[in-house]
Amino acid sequence: MTDPLRRAGGFAAVGTLALAAPALGRAAAVPFALVAVCAAFVVDEGALFDLFARPGDEREGRLSGLAGFALAAAGLAVLTAFTGSAATMPVPVYVASVLVLAYGNLGERLVERSTDDPFLATAGFATTGFAAALAGQTAVVGAADLSVAAPRFAFLAAAAALAAALFRTVLYVRDDPLVMVSVGVLLWLFDAVAVAVTATAVGVALALTVVLGVVSYAIGTASVTGMLTGVLLGLLTVVLGGFGWLLVLLTFFGVGGLSTKFRYERKLERGVAEGDGGARGTENVLGNAAVALVAVVGFAAADLVPGRPVDPAVFRLVFAGSLAAAMADTLSSEVGGLFDGPRLVTTLERVAPGTDGAVTWQGTAAGVVGAAAVAAVSLLFVTAPTAVVVGAVAFAGVTGMFADSLLGATVEGERVGNEVVNLLATATGGAVAVALAVALAPLP
Repeated sequence: MTDPLRRAGGFAAVGTLALAAPALGRAAAVPFALVAVCAAFVVDEGALFDLFARPGDEREGRLSGLAGFALAAAGLAVLTAFTGSAATMPVPVYVASVLVLAYGNLGERLVERSTDDPFLATAGFATTGFAAALAGQTAVVGAADLSVAAPRFAFLAAAAALAAALFRTVLYVRDDPLVMVSVGVLLWLFDAVAVAVTATAVGVALALTVVLGVVSYAIGTASVTGMLTGVLLGLLTVVLGGFGWLLVLLTFFGVGGLSTKFRYERKLERGVAEGDGGARGTENVLGNAAVALVAVVGFAAADLVPGRPVDPAVFRLVFAGSLAAAMADTLSSEVGGLFDGPRLVTTLERVAPGTDGAVTWQGTAAGVVGAAAVAAVSLLFVTAPTAVVVGAVAFAGVTGMFADSLLGATVEGERVGNEVVNLLATATGGAVAVALAVALAPLP
């Protein structure tokens, strides 16, 4: 069987065909389409087959992995052909989407030659993929435009590297076509809404979020996937919202992560501790912060829609309210789980600690404090500095906390998981923050 590093090098060479897109124009998909045809129907033995064959390809007698990779690249290339149309994918976005995966795999294989540490392998993928995506974008637009485009290219390259590394970790590692297409669509969206990208925002955001992500992984508050998700969220929050938005996000992740580790052994004994040593994964991070991410993207896109049908202040309130709910729910669970006598929120009957929908007055008090803390930070950096707004955000957080408990007592189980309940609770927090602010005062 071919050495994995050599095979990754072959895939990287094929991915480099994306650089021909500017010269080929509407025919940019042709080279990859030809590779896909040859891989699926022509090359079934010999040196090329041995180079690109993945486990299972020899049994099938065809290079299915290479064919899927090339077809995904061809599909994205087709989207660059609609010149002048709203459906046109920018060529730099296309190039970054292909190269980040092709060269990221190569970087990962290089690291795996010397260590089997999954964190280091993921770091190798992200670092090499970032460098390739940045270099590829620069190459297809020409060095003359570098001074203008460098911050945007760095942002897109970083987002591509983090998203691709995350998708590969969450999905089956050989789902390259799905990863490539998913990254391409995401980058297309990010490129559309990121109107003003500065070198300072990208540089500081990357430095800060990567350091905090590594620290969270090192102290056990986040898994590899949780770390990748958090760093990506942090980068998007800074570029699309601002540093003040990031401080609100970090308030939740920092306090929430530490609360999970607080008296962890005691929680473990009581059967109420988070799994994996308290390390939060992608599902948990997105369950608590997906609504906030949508709010950031909506805020960035609000001014791009003709007539601006939605006031950007709405997205500020959704962001703050959803994170206040996430903070309140996290603290109420992590603190409340340490105390006896929890009661089911729907009937107030006593139940065992850790029962879905159970609450304690100590946990509720901690949740109220957490919601107020997020409201206070949001008051300083995101929302309007008024008593009505801070009160609306704090109340929304508490409402989201009780919504989580109510959903836990009624629908959470085999079909509805904890992450879905968290998502619904944070959406409730965001909606209540907007509704209260609108009802009590004009939008800030």
